[in-house]
Amino acid sequence: MSDSNRKTAGKLLRSLLMEWEKAIIGKPDTLRLVMISLLCRGHLLLEDLPGLGKTTLAKALAKSLDLTFKRIQCTPDLLPADITGITIFDQKAQGFRFLPGPVFTNILLTDEINRTSPRTQSALLEAMAERTVTVDRKTRKLPATFMVIATQNPIEFSGTFPLPEAQLDRFFMRVSLGYPKLQDETRIMQMNRGEDPLDRIEAKIDDETLQKLQHAVTKVQIDQKIVDYIAALIHATRTHKKIRLGVSPRGSISLMKAAQASALLNDESFVTPLRVQELVAPVLAHRMLLRSNNDNDRDLLQEIIDATPVPAMPESKSDNHTTETVLELAE
Repeated sequence: MSDSNRKTAGKLLRSLLMEWEKAIIGKPDTLRLVMISLLCRGHLLLEDLPGLGKTTLAKALAKSLDLTFKRIQCTPDLLPADITGITIFDQKAQGFRFLPGPVFTNILLTDEINRTSPRTQSALLEAMAERTVTVDRKTRKLPATFMVIATQNPIEFSGTFPLPEAQLDRFFMRVSLGYPKLQDETRIMQMNRGEDPLDRIEAKIDDETLQKLQHAVTKVQIDQKIVDYIAALIHATRTHKKIRLGVSPRGSISLMKAAQASALLNDESFVTPLRVQELVAPVLAHRMLLRSNNDNDRDLLQEIIDATPVPAMPESKSDNHTTETVLELAE
């Protein structure tokens, strides 16, 4: 990718982050992780306590991109049809027609996903994995831009259905907003004294431009040494004595793509070991199954990072061979 196109992409992405920060105060690192997931067309698992801004974040994302947004409150009696939609008989037309469910949207917030039954979770899994839904033996495509932001309470397990490993692996990242700092909480209260903070958010780019930015991520250079480094990190999760189930190849691909997106977001022409290391925990932690509940997944991943040799910094390569795929993004 040429320097000018990379700078244009970076400028657009930073303008998006600034819009999100109008509604989400004091969480720049988490917002960058959300941005990386979006750029990689990944789904997001938000593990947080109630009232920390998860719904606000999802709405801010949709509004800044001029995308459609829908929300599902997951409950034990929620049915697959409540998500995917149903076919009904139309008396006037004397025929059957399909009523699409909330899954037919760009940004889908599924609140407390672990409170719904495994049967309903599986319907959502098809949408996340295949970006299609099947109703009455007919498969329907979802929008090209489709992102699930699922939430769950990390400390409340009564009456819940824990997500199976297959579904956890479909989430690109697991992140947390967490409690705000003291000074940030003051700003949050002041910000909510008048108009809704979401009313301040403006659409900065459209769906077409977003898809171009997502394509630009695949053009960020990544040296073979970095690919080998990622593979070594992944392999270490499979041989670690405290990890029962290591990371799958889907996890290694996700970490590679996330590192490319991070490089683009930081206006860098190639992926460095640092970009990989800072994304190991959010991309990989939820994909592992530990042998003991006394261990912490992020601590074990840090052990693996510390024990894995870091490759030398790759040299920046010429962008001339990518001129045929240069983005034409409006300033």
